[in-house]
Amino acid sequence: QVQLAESGGGLVRPGDSLRLSCLASSDVSNYHMAWFRRPSGKLREVIATIQPTGRTWVKDSVKGRFTISRDNDKKTVFLQMNSLKPEDTAVYHCNTDLSRHPAFAWGQGAQVTVDS
Repeated sequence: QVQLAESGGGLVRPGDSLRLSCLASSDVSNYHMAWFRRPSGKLREVIATIQPTGRTWVKDSVKGRFTISRDNDKKTVFLQMNSLKPEDTAVYHCNTDLSRHPAFAWGQGAQVTVDS
């Protein structure tokens, strides 16, 4: 079973940037991967996906601000987040694109808090 470990979260001000990393315990280069977020008291939502080919999709609400990428040699998927807004506050998780693969075990996630 692949283990996932998210890192890079923190407390930032509106307009700041963060880069989240998701390190996998084994090779995930053949998997469609995704970033999800769960704001407090709300449902988890998928916000970005990346195919094995590198083709990406991002949710409209973060388009132009968030970028998903992967480094297969490092077994890592990244989420670059720019121009952060208070509504981006959430726990962020990575996992497989659930429309393509069963989920791996969920990691602890990375808390992102955007507050002035």
